[in-house]
Amino acid sequence: MSKHPKIAPSRPTRRPVYPVLAGLLLLAGLGIWLFLKGGGLPGRQPHAPAVAQVASLVDEGQCAGCHAGQVKDWQGSHHRLAMQEASDTSVLGDFNDASFQGETEVTRFFRKDGGFWVNTPGADGKPADFRVAYAFGVAPLQQYLIEVGGGRLQALGVAWDVEKRAWFHLYPGQGVDFRNPLHWSRPQQNANAMCMECHTTGFTRNYDPAEDRFASHWNNLGVGCQACHGPASRHLEWTDKKRGAENAGFAFDLAKADRIKDVETCGRCHSRRVPLDDGYHSDQRLMDDYLPSALTRELYELDGKIKDEVFEYGAFTQSTMFAKGVRCSTCHNPHSTTLRAPGNGVCLQCHNPSGKAGVEGIDDKGLKAANYDSPEHHHHTQGQAGSQCVDCHMPGKFFRGNDYRHDHGFSLPNPARALRLGTSDACLGCHRDQPGDKVAEQFRLWYGDSKADAPRYDESLWLVRNGRPGASRALFQQLESRELPAIRRATLLAELPTYPSERALKAAARDLNHPAPQVREAAVKAVAALVPPEQRRNLLAPLLNDPVRAVRIAAAHALLSLRATGLGNYEKSWDKAISEYEATQLSQQDRAEANLNLALLYQANGRADAVEPHLRTAMQRDPDYLPALVGLVQWLDSNFRWEEGRALLDQGLMDHPQSARLHHANGLLLVRKGDLPAALKAFAESVRLEPQNDVYDYAYAVALHDSGQLEAACHRLENLLERDPTHREARLALIDYWREAGQIQKVQALLAELEQQNPDDPALRRE
Repeated sequence: MSKHPKIAPSRPTRRPVYPVLAGLLLLAGLGIWLFLKGGGLPGRQPHAPAVAQVASLVDEGQCAGCHAGQVKDWQGSHHRLAMQEASDTSVLGDFNDASFQGETEVTRFFRKDGGFWVNTPGADGKPADFRVAYAFGVAPLQQYLIEVGGGRLQALGVAWDVEKRAWFHLYPGQGVDFRNPLHWSRPQQNANAMCMECHTTGFTRNYDPAEDRFASHWNNLGVGCQACHGPASRHLEWTDKKRGAENAGFAFDLAKADRIKDVETCGRCHSRRVPLDDGYHSDQRLMDDYLPSALTRELYELDGKIKDEVFEYGAFTQSTMFAKGVRCSTCHNPHSTTLRAPGNGVCLQCHNPSGKAGVEGIDDKGLKAANYDSPEHHHHTQGQAGSQCVDCHMPGKFFRGNDYRHDHGFSLPNPARALRLGTSDACLGCHRDQPGDKVAEQFRLWYGDSKADAPRYDESLWLVRNGRPGASRALFQQLESRELPAIRRATLLAELPTYPSERALKAAARDLNHPAPQVREAAVKAVAALVPPEQRRNLLAPLLNDPVRAVRIAAAHALLSLRATGLGNYEKSWDKAISEYEATQLSQQDRAEANLNLALLYQANGRADAVEPHLRTAMQRDPDYLPALVGLVQWLDSNFRWEEGRALLDQGLMDHPQSARLHHANGLLLVRKGDLPAALKAFAESVRLEPQNDVYDYAYAVALHDSGQLEAACHRLENLLERDPTHREARLALIDYWREAGQIQKVQALLAELEQQNPDDPALRRE
C-alpha cells in the first residue's frame, strides 16, 4: 500500500492462547520403558520393584475419617458451595413466579415438575422455558447454570443478590440482548469452558469437535480436598501402610510447599489466565497448565492495582508481602476460606508494636514497630471507615454487580501521585466529595512527602506507555533492578518492542534465563518482536527444552517461520514443542479463537488443506467472531477465490454494519484489488466507528498518502501521534511523508522527539 520502506511492527501481534490436550502418550511410553527395563513379563522377575501407579481421584467422603477438623472448616465454605445441584436447599433465588425486567428482555423464574425453571429469550431471541441445573456460588450473589443440549451448561446473566434478595443483571447499562456476546446463550457464557473448572474438583471439559458436544466430567461439585492437594488414591494406600511413599502418597506435600508453589496452587483459579490443558496437574508449575496474564493496560492500572476482573493472583504476586514470604494461607484459612483473625487482627500478626513478624517464615526485616491500629496511624475514628487496614491498603472494586473484590497488592495510598498518574487511590476513592488537591495536601500534612530510593515502577511505566522523554531509559532502569517482581518484569518486557535497540534486545535476551517462567515466556515474545525470524534461532531454540510448557510453546511459535530453513539440532525439540502448541488449541476446539489459531498455525506450517476447515469451524462455533470471518476472506482472496471472499465479506457487512473491523478488512481487500477510492471510503468508515483505534487510523493515513493526499495523511498521523506518542510506525511514516513534502523542520522535530524517547532507536542512525 505504502511507497515508503516497510517498517517492522513495534508491537507483536497477540493472538489468544487456549487450552492444550494432556500428553497421555508420554505416560504410556514411560510405562513401556519401565516394563522393558524390568526384563519383560512380570512373572519372570518376581522381585522387580513394582511400577508406581499414577494417582487417581477418590471419593472425598473418605477424607473426613482422618481430617475431621479440616472437613468441619470446609463444610459451608464458599469453596464447598461453589457449585451445587439445583434443589430446595441450594437455590437461594426467588422462583415463585418472579419476573425481572431487564433493559431488553424479561426473565421469569418459576417452579415446575419439582425443578427450577426460567422463561427467557434464548439464542434465537424467542422466549422459551429452560431448566436450571446448578446453583453457582452462595454470596454475595448466586448465579444459575442452564441446560441447553449438547452437554452445554450456560450461565444465566440474571443473578440473585443474596443480601438485597432481588434479581439483577450482571451487565447493566449494556443493552444485552440475544445478539450481544454477553448474552447468556452465547459462547462467552458457556460454563463448561469458562467457569466450571474452578467450581468443581477434577473437572474435564471433554469436548467432542466432531459432534460439537460436551461430555464434561468432574469428581465432585465444589472445590474439594483434591482440587488443591491432588489425586488421593496413593494417599489412601499410604494410610494403610504408613510407609513406602513420599509426601504421604501425594505427588507433593502442600503443607510443606514453598510460597511459590503454595500461591500457584491458589492461582490456578484465583488469576486471570487461559488454560493450556483440559484439566490441570497439581504437582506441576502453574504455567505448565495455564498462561497467566501480565499487568496489561486493559486489566491493571499503571501502579498494578486491579482494573478489570483479574481475581487476586496478579495483584498479590507483585506485592511486597509476597516478596517477604507471605502466602495466601498466611491470612486465610485454606479450608474455611475465612480470615485467620477478625478485623485488623490478620494484619497485626506482623504489623505491630514489636516490629516482629508473628508468623513463621516471614522476612520481617524492614518492619517498623508501631501501633498501626490507632488513630495516630490511620487518622480515622476507631471502628469507622478508614480505620481498617483493608480500607487504605486493599481498596477494591465491585465486579459482577455486587461482588466487592479487595486489591491484593497491599499498596500505600498517595493521592498526589495518583492524581499525577491518573490512577485510583484509597483516599481519593473515599473522599470523592472533596477536591483531589485538598485530599492530597491533607495526606501530605499527615504523612509527609514520600521519598523513593529508586525510580518507581508506576512512574517509569507512565513514561513508557505515554512516550515521554526518557521513556526507554526508565524502562531499562526498571529491568536492571533485581528486586522487580516477576509479573512486573514480564509486563515491562512486553513494552520493549515499542523502544527497539540493541540494548532492548540484550535486556530481553538476558531474561531468557530468568528463574521465573512468566519472565522467560515474556522474554521469548520480546526477542521475537525485536529481531527478524532468521536471527531468532540461536537465542530462542534452547527454550524449546524449557522445563515449563508455556515457555516451550512460546519459543516454538516464535520459531515457526524457520520451519522451512531448518533448526539444526533443535529440529526434534521444535517438533515436540510445536505439537504442544497445537494440542493447546485442539483441546479448545469449542472456541472460535482456538480454531482460528489452528488455521494460522497450519497456514504457517504448510498444511494448507487444514486452514479453511478450521476457519469455517471458527465461524460455526461463534458466527459473530469476526476475526475468523476476516481470516477466511483473506484466505480465499490469497487462493484466487476473490469472488467467494467478496461475497462473504459483503454478507458480513450486511450482518454487522457497525463493525469497524469488517470495514477495515474491506479497505485492505479493495487496496489489493487496486480500487483505492473505494478503499478510502472503507478505511474512513472504520475510523469513524472506532476513532481511537490506532491500527485503523494508521491504515487510513497510509491509504490517503498513496492516493496523493499527502497533507491529509500527515495531519491524520499527527493526530494519531498526539493520542499515542509511542506509535513508532506512525512516527516513521510521518517523517517520510514530511520529508517528501519538503518540511524539514517538522522532520527534525519528529526525530528529536524520537531521540528523547529512545536515543538508541536504530532509525536515528539511518538519518
